[in-house]
Amino acid sequence: MDIMNVQLFIPCFVDQIYPDTAFNMVKVLEKAGCTVDYNPDQTCCGQPAFNAGYWDEAKAVGQKFLKDFRTYDYIVAPSASCTGFVRNYYGKLFDNSALHNDMKLAQKNLFEFTEFLVKVLHVDDVGATLNGVATYHDSCAGLREIRIKSEPRQLLQHVKGLELREMEDTDTCCGFGGTFAVKYEPISTGMADQKINNAVNTEADYLISTDLSCLMHLDGYIQKRGLKIKPMHIADVLASGW
Repeated sequence: MDIMNVQLFIPCFVDQIYPDTAFNMVKVLEKAGCTVDYNPDQTCCGQPAFNAGYWDEAKAVGQKFLKDFRTYDYIVAPSASCTGFVRNYYGKLFDNSALHNDMKLAQKNLFEFTEFLVKVLHVDDVGATLNGVATYHDSCAGLREIRIKSEPRQLLQHVKGLELREMEDTDTCCGFGGTFAVKYEPISTGMADQKINNAVNTEADYLISTDLSCLMHLDGYIQKRGLKIKPMHIADVLASGW
């Protein structure tokens, strides 16, 4: 397989709260034959400001993103949410602007981690081992914004020792939605309750997703209820056992 150059885009919350997931993604990508680079000047894609209605501030952050990732290499992120935002909403900020072509280049080169492994590298078995039962949560961004559903499952089905059980309503939102969880806490909590009950009903040991934003939200609820199910980002699963 030809060596592919990959630029890492590590979202804010992954950088600050879950850096091990970023390192595990590097581990998997390198095993899959990629050379991986990280621009330490990178910050945010601008999604939080955009979703809160601060489009001018989002545009300023987005301009920096486009400058930091002005590359012909693939750009890979452990987040369907951030990937989906750049692909689907940067046009509202940069269409017909001086950065229009930079935007198009970034949109073309940016991939979510599992999408990149399966669709670009054509890899679905990285030699991972994780013993137990898992259930998978489809994030809204993964399912609806970048349209991945089979890719993460294809990778998980090749993890030795792991049994994948589908939960009821796996494609229903977990209730996070960024600032939605803050503005509408009772609704958000009710959605998390439904999601976790469905996950627990599968008797899974692990709750897996492509999005740590969802998992962060659900983990708080899991800890409050004292449940044993363990949230895991798929990069952490694929880096297990080798």
